[in-house]
Amino acid sequence: MASAEPESAKEAPPPPPSTAPRGRVNLSLVDFGLRFVLFAAAVSSVVVIVTSKQTVVGKLRGVPPGFPVQAKFDHSPAFIYFVAALSLAALYGLVTALASVSVIAKPNLSTKFLLHFAVWDTLILGVVASATGAAGGVAYIGLKGNSHVRWDKVCYAFDKFCRHIGGALAASLFASVVLVLLIWISIISLHARIRK
Repeated sequence: MASAEPESAKEAPPPPPSTAPRGRVNLSLVDFGLRFVLFAAAVSSVVVIVTSKQTVVGKLRGVPPGFPVQAKFDHSPAFIYFVAALSLAALYGLVTALASVSVIAKPNLSTKFLLHFAVWDTLILGVVASATGAAGGVAYIGLKGNSHVRWDKVCYAFDKFCRHIGGALAASLFASVVLVLLIWISIISLHARIRK
């Protein structure tokens, strides 16, 4: 005895597969997040180096006992350049994060913005990398000295100051890596749009 089921009781065909690719990362959102991370890393680097101030009495070789000696970031042109460059990177990160929001809101503007982002990210990466190198060179001399030109190391006396400089340099290196990632995202996104 075969049961005859009405047509309405039969299973409906499965819905057609979605046209949106599964598992694909929205690079615009990643771009926005990384730009905010760039801003945070640059600001933290600037704050750490600007607050690096230490006074020591009688610890430094070649200085009379009882004579106070102070170390501040603005005693070195390399550290001043570092603060200026990372301040610029922080401002750039904030402005481009806001511009990235407009790209998310209006995707038809994305190709033009991506090209500008790639160019400006590369320029800012050069500025941040050069400032990090300059400050890193001065910090290395403070840490290790240079016996060939008789520059003594000073980090044995200015330990807190040197730790601050090291922390600021680490945050700056992290900001440089974030900028490299942003350049890659812009180039990958542009390549995907050109292929279409």
